[in-house]
Parts: sequence; structure tokens; C-alpha cells
Amino acid sequence: MLEQGEDMVNAQSVTQAATDRFGSRGEWWVIAQFTLGPLVALATWLTGGQGGVTSGVGIGVGLALAGVAGVFVLGGVISLGRNLTALPKPIDNGEMVASGLYRVVRHPIYAGIILGALAWALLCGSLIGLALSVGVFIFFDRKSRREEAWLVERYAGYRAYQRRVKKLLPFIY
Repeated sequence: MLEQGEDMVNAQSVTQAATDRFGSRGEWWVIAQFTLGPLVALATWLTGGQGGVTSGVGIGVGLALAGVAGVFVLGGVISLGRNLTALPKPIDNGEMVASGLYRVVRHPIYAGIILGALAWALLCGSLIGLALSVGVFIFFDRKSRREEAWLVERYAGYRAYQRRVKKLLPFIY
């Protein structure tokens, strides 16, 4: 009898170890994100002022986008509260969040980062930065696709939420 109980404990340990292996919660996405961000920022800064992009309008639009980006990131963090994680897989015992900025866009933090990259490109006057902003958008579109597969598995109401609220750009996409 004791032997059977030990086998069950060992099986649970093996199962837990398999689910806790590195990458099972999307760790590679986070490493890529925290590598991509500084590289895009640096490349944008180093290539600033090329192609005559810098103008009063560009700077004004860049500052406005930077403000909106900050609101989205901060609002997303506040709305998530204890559900916040850098990992794309939802935390254990978490709750689906569809309030605050999550009523306007499903991934406000990602939206803020995308808008921030675009704002930085405009403020630096970098054509390469503008192109890299598109790359940042593509990265977060892919990361959010993986994250949403986990959210659909975890929360029964997530599919309906997807139909109601745009993914990365409020009212657009």
C-alpha cells in the first residue's frame, strides 16, 4: 500500500516537473521582448535625424503618442493588479480581466509598448525606427496570439471577449 502511494507522489512530481520546465509558460517570449526593446530603442536613437523625418509635427505627434503609450502601459498594469505577469501564460488562480483599459483593447500594455516604439521613432526622427516599430507590432501580435490560446483554455468567457474587443489597436485591430 505504501509503495502505491509513493508511486502516485512520484508521478505527481514528474508531472509537475514537466509543466514547470523552462519555456512552458512562455519564458522565451519574455527573453525576446526584453532583448528586442533595448535593441529597437538603440537602433532608433543611433539612426535618428536621417531622411528629414524630424519636424515640429513629428515631434508633436511623437510626444502625444508617448503620452498615450504611458497611459496604456500604466492603465494596463493597474487594471491587471494581482494578475500581472511578464509571462504570456496566465498565472495560476488568476481571474480574467475585462475592465479598465481592457474594455478598450485586449492587450493595453502591448499596445502601449507598440505606440511607445512609434513615438520614439518620431521623436528621434528615424526612418529605421519607424520600420522597427512595425517589427515591434508584429512581435506583440505573435506573442498575444500565443497568450490568447492559453487565455481561451483558462477562461470560459474569453472567446466572447475576443469578439467584443480589439486585440492591439483600440477600435482598429
